[in-house]
Amino acid sequence: MIEIGRAKRATQVYGFDDIAIVPTRRTRSPEDVRLNWTIDALTFEFPFMAAPMDSVMSPETAIAFGRLGGLGVLNLEGLWTRYDDPEPLLEELAAIENGGAATLRMQALYAEPIKPELIAARMKQIRDAGVPVAGALSPQQTQEYASAVEAAGVDFFVIRGTTVSAEHVSNDAQPLNLKEFIRKLDVPVIVGGCATYQAALHLMRTGAAGVLVGFGGGATGRTRHVLGVEVPMASAIADVAAARRDYMDESGGRYVQVIADGALGRSGDIAKAIACGADACMVATPLARAAEAPGRGWHWGPEAWHPRLPRGERVRMGRAGTLEEVLLGPSHTPDGTMNLVGALRKAMGTTGYTEVKEFQRVEIVVHA
Repeated sequence: MIEIGRAKRATQVYGFDDIAIVPTRRTRSPEDVRLNWTIDALTFEFPFMAAPMDSVMSPETAIAFGRLGGLGVLNLEGLWTRYDDPEPLLEELAAIENGGAATLRMQALYAEPIKPELIAARMKQIRDAGVPVAGALSPQQTQEYASAVEAAGVDFFVIRGTTVSAEHVSNDAQPLNLKEFIRKLDVPVIVGGCATYQAALHLMRTGAAGVLVGFGGGATGRTRHVLGVEVPMASAIADVAAARRDYMDESGGRYVQVIADGALGRSGDIAKAIACGADACMVATPLARAAEAPGRGWHWGPEAWHPRLPRGERVRMGRAGTLEEVLLGPSHTPDGTMNLVGALRKAMGTTGYTEVKEFQRVEIVVHA
């Protein structure tokens, strides 16, 4: 703890830019590295989830992401569950250059009600393609649409918000009881974000299969400027990994997946997230640069179209290459935004690790 004034003390914390991974005495060939990630009953070829953001995931890109070996998550509060054909609307948004005008237009488009029949149709489209199915709702919408999601036959239900607690208190409405909800639901649940040891421990006790660390939308969120809330991801992941360890002891061995969600703009950030203790990463910004991304070179999160307090912005990302190139290469940019899987293999091989769980034990240093 450090003293920031006579009446206030604070903890020193670190983001990805503050740390670096230390090589060991041994190196391994990247071809020897195994990135398989198992959560619940499913195993994926690499530990990446695609973030449920309309600029990143459509049903088609979720299918493509699944075929490449990862888990694509569709935003079930997005344009794909509000409109039969949102493609013309995405084209319209892509043509708006002015940020304020884009925010106003998004607020109008997202005012269209969510349609349960479209939730079912989009999930069926992904399932019929033969890849794992995952959909995401915010805590505020979960109770209303959970039955439609469960009936759609998803493999994973993601509850994702700016910050999610196991004990939300409200005088205005009956809050979501996560423990009771997860117990009744016949689908594994991934929930977050959280950023502290105690919050993560409470979420793990609800029975969640995975916990999201962070607030997501690192490139598009401005929560720090509007609410004064921010997550230094390196410290947050390390704290939540400690909660996972202690919860394993408490529960008699139940393992909850820790999934980094935010500030993962480059492949080096992904490697650092796993080095800090994450089992997997929910990736957004690099995928928004894919040629197939529905944002058409733009990127935004749900905070950008909040009807009362927008605290995110739509960001121009451009297009770097195909989705396959962004994930698996080859890369033609030197900035860590392409060949994410290859870069993680290289980072692990360079430090002598061949398994993700082992790589979580790699030495880390803090920049002076």
